[in-house]
Amino acid sequence: LNIVPQGEKQVVERLGKLHAVQESGWYLAIPMIDQIAYSIDMRERAIDIMPQAAITGDNVSVDVSGVVYYQFTDAERACYGARNPLYSVRQHAQSAMRAAIGEMELDEILHNRSHLNALVKGTVQEAATAWGIDVKRYEITEILPDRMISQAMDKQAAAERHRREKVLEAEGLKTSATLESEGMKIKLQNESEGRLIQVKNEAEAERVKLTKEAEGESHAMLLKAQAQAESIALIADQLEKPGGEEAAKLALAGQYAEMYGEMGKSSNTMMFNQNPADVNALLAQATVAMQAASKTGKD
Repeated sequence: LNIVPQGEKQVVERLGKLHAVQESGWYLAIPMIDQIAYSIDMRERAIDIMPQAAITGDNVSVDVSGVVYYQFTDAERACYGARNPLYSVRQHAQSAMRAAIGEMELDEILHNRSHLNALVKGTVQEAATAWGIDVKRYEITEILPDRMISQAMDKQAAAERHRREKVLEAEGLKTSATLESEGMKIKLQNESEGRLIQVKNEAEAERVKLTKEAEGESHAMLLKAQAQAESIALIADQLEKPGGEEAAKLALAGQYAEMYGEMGKSSNTMMFNQNPADVNALLAQATVAMQAASKTGKD
């Protein structure tokens, strides 16, 4: 009674000839006749490809290492297709990697590893099928140019970093200047709009002020005119009464005399009527004025 672990297959030979490939589980074998010749691990595994020298398409010497991920899919071919299938896979991967690197330039190898990995995987898979192996993928782990090229690349990388720093610094200054100018533009625009609003408000206030003053003056003139009209009407009414005309004449004569007195106070030069002492003349002039006022009141 024999047991095959999970993930493995056992190749059983009977009298030195392939008899069966047993899957995981148990099976019976005839002692001394059946023999477990090989036990194959069917799980995915990886083998390292040691660093090796290669020449790129632009004549640069590099050391390249990688990893091959594989899985046995056919136990019979794995046992009888090659004496040492893993060694064959390793050697074939190395030769395929050298051939692929020889067709590519260093910059392409450094920046396009996926293409190189695909080339090596495809080449190894073509040969590994006969050995019962499925190549899952190939990964380059390290690419080391020679010392002089490495130094030149370091200098180039340093120069590139310096250039990028300068570019970033220039872009930062440009952005700062742009933001500053935009801020100044917005500030001036806001100030201009503020001044415009202030001027509009001042103009509106002045307009309202002038309107109110004009309305006040108009109202005052209207009140004054109404008062004068009422005064004239009152005088006219009084003139119609008995003795009103004589009283008015006497009042006008008194005011006329007061006028001359005021003129004498305010100026050294005085203008008099032709007969300033003639009371009758003053009364005659007052009568004419009263008659005109009476006529106006009636109108």
